[in-house]
Amino acid sequence: MSTAAKEKKNVAKGFQLLGDRVFVTYTEELERTSGGIYVPDSAKEKPQRGIVQAVGKKVENVKVGDHVLFDKYSGSKLRIEDEECLILKEEDILGVFNS
Repeated sequence: MSTAAKEKKNVAKGFQLLGDRVFVTYTEELERTSGGIYVPDSAKEKPQRGIVQAVGKKVENVKVGDHVLFDKYSGSKLRIEDEECLILKEEDILGVFNS
């Protein structure tokens, strides 16, 4: 995990999720394409990748700290302390990245 990620405060602290919900913060996407072309912020799509910050009591397959891939249009988006976050159902998570 990078130093910036370690220093990032947990925006989910004090937030209790219900049932099978998962609280995710977006991870940074690459600024350039694989061919080296710069992608401006206005042309970027929302990332489909994030880090699990909190889980509900019925969540079985992911845990806090997991890097996950989720469906582009799933979940409820919200902004907490100037950071975009996502609350989604566990079933909307497509997979977990191995470290």
